[in-house]
Amino acid sequence: MEKTVVLITGCSSGIGLGLAVRLASDASRRFKVYATMRNLAKKERLLECVRGCHASTLEILQLDVTDPLSLAAAAQQVQEQRVDVLVCNAGVGLMGPLETCSYQAMKNIFDVNVFGTIGTIQAFLPGMKRRKAGKIIISSSVGALQGIPFNAVYCASKFAVEGLCESLAVILQQFNMHVTLIECGPVNTSFLANLQQTDAEGSALQALDPQTRALYSQYLQHCQSLFRDVAQDTEEVLQVFLDAICAPCPPLRSFTTQVFMPLTRLKLTSPDGSEYVRAMHQFVFSAGEAQGDRA
Repeated sequence: MEKTVVLITGCSSGIGLGLAVRLASDASRRFKVYATMRNLAKKERLLECVRGCHASTLEILQLDVTDPLSLAAAAQQVQEQRVDVLVCNAGVGLMGPLETCSYQAMKNIFDVNVFGTIGTIQAFLPGMKRRKAGKIIISSSVGALQGIPFNAVYCASKFAVEGLCESLAVILQQFNMHVTLIECGPVNTSFLANLQQTDAEGSALQALDPQTRALYSQYLQHCQSLFRDVAQDTEEVLQVFLDAICAPCPPLRSFTTQVFMPLTRLKLTSPDGSEYVRAMHQFVFSAGEAQGDRA
């Protein structure tokens, strides 16, 4: 039986690595996986996870989603000359008060999250259209559907990808193709550790007004409690990706957790946004305010 060819970006860690291992290790050997990463020096962890037992189901390719030449070169290395499932997983985060975010840091977020996703899709879309078959699966985020304090630039980049994919989905149904956004909440991966954030002792942060610094401190405490209490294991999230890969007609959006759905629904039930703003403020800052009241 012909294998389903899956190309995944951002496989050096986290969801990308886990998905590559799961698909390459499939007992029925249904998949041929092209696991890509920007820096091949980081491939050892992936190789350790598969333990060299999947030579026929896994190949590792260098791919920098921000470099058109790298994208073209990776596409040429796909032996089957087709990709049945494209998983756009490469992404970076940026956290901190907006005033402290440098132009270069913000540009990097959009280069990877937005233009990198667009470039990756562009590289493989023509072939999928010709075959009138294919799935494009995007690692998205709760932050793609709702604004999160001190994540303004990251959310802006993810909102952009949502608009991109929603627009594409309308057209691609004519080609028997499906676009699916996997809406993840906090996940126990290295994403938080790798997050670009303002140095708490940095001059830009220290130059901020005291109220913003205090709110940011509260937000960091909120993040710690959120990852402690509701972060999902990678395996739980991977199952949602696998369901989308295997489903004949996957939906436009699949959610890995229901924890944030009440906030998301507020954007529909209260379209003017006021209820959402109040609810998100309470969700993030109420614990800190209560502590301040007791002090």
